[in-house]
Amino acid sequence: MEGLDYLRFMLALIFVLGLIGILAVLARRTGLGFPITAIKSIQSRRLSVVEVTALDGRRRMVLIRRDNIEHLLLISPSSEMLIETNISANQVGNRKSSSSDKHQDPYP
Repeated sequence: MEGLDYLRFMLALIFVLGLIGILAVLARRTGLGFPITAIKSIQSRRLSVVEVTALDGRRRMVLIRRDNIEHLLLISPSSEMLIETNISANQVGNRKSSSSDKHQDPYP
């Protein structure tokens, strides 16, 4: 009798999991839930997080890029503040290369 009960339990479990899977597929096809088209490929994304730096335990500086323009944000649990905006991503790369060219090692 015990073996028959275990078999009945396993069949019922498989049946219920199958129903859940079928309902999930139907819900996805009808547009319920998170739409798969909202996830874009890496090449077509317009928004990205460039860098995150923790200032202390509660605050963070976040550099985000949108359409090749960068914005610097200060984020804390109670507020968000825009520190600097319209930073061109191309200018940042040029600044890094020019500043490293000017730096000379004091100990050759």
